[in-house]
Amino acid sequence: MLLVENITVFYGKVRALEDISLQVPEGSVVSLLGANGAGKTTLLNAASGFISPAKGEVKYLGRPIGGKHAYEIVKLGMAQVSQQRDLFADLTVLENLKLGGTLLRDKTRLPGKLEEIYEDFAILRERRHQKAGTMSGGEQQMLAIGRALMSEPRMLLLDEPTTGLAPIYVERIKELLAGLKRKNMTMLLVEQNAPMAVALSDYFFVLRNGRLAAEGPTSTIPPDAGAFFHKYYI
Repeated sequence: MLLVENITVFYGKVRALEDISLQVPEGSVVSLLGANGAGKTTLLNAASGFISPAKGEVKYLGRPIGGKHAYEIVKLGMAQVSQQRDLFADLTVLENLKLGGTLLRDKTRLPGKLEEIYEDFAILRERRHQKAGTMSGGEQQMLAIGRALMSEPRMLLLDEPTTGLAPIYVERIKELLAGLKRKNMTMLLVEQNAPMAVALSDYFFVLRNGRLAAEGPTSTIPPDAGAFFHKYYI
């Protein structure tokens, strides 16, 4: 579904990614792992149109998408949930969700789509008239994921969905993502919590200093995933 071919990305004169290739087959969950500053978010942003690679190509559903704006890529069916969540803090939960549905081709589907989100994210139904900025970090993360799902994407890119959250919300986010996996949602997951990422994923890639350091099926990883990946996080 998503194919990244030999991309290199610079921030000014600093090379953030060098000759990175990966693929995310339809219906799979792929984890992108590595220490802070390894280039994980940069890769997501290059895939979703927020930055342009200096070299290489990104394809989605077999078509090159380089040069397309982020909103055009969302229309094609790929949505990103950023680490910052990018919610409209002064708008209510319901208003944020409706904004996520503005790209629905059939606007008559909006009420039904809202109901689907409320079924998966019960807390959002309870808080639908509450301003997003007054919610806890975990609740805001659920809202950010729910808003992305309002556009009916075929693929989700998730950037550190559990970072900074209390353990109870880490578990809830894990359960939500597991539910999406059961529905065959294609996902590319950036996550510092390696054991959680491995439990959710079919395949993994590890970045280190902007380069691909390791990859493989998650079934090949020993039970202690944290120890397995420790060398890539130091």
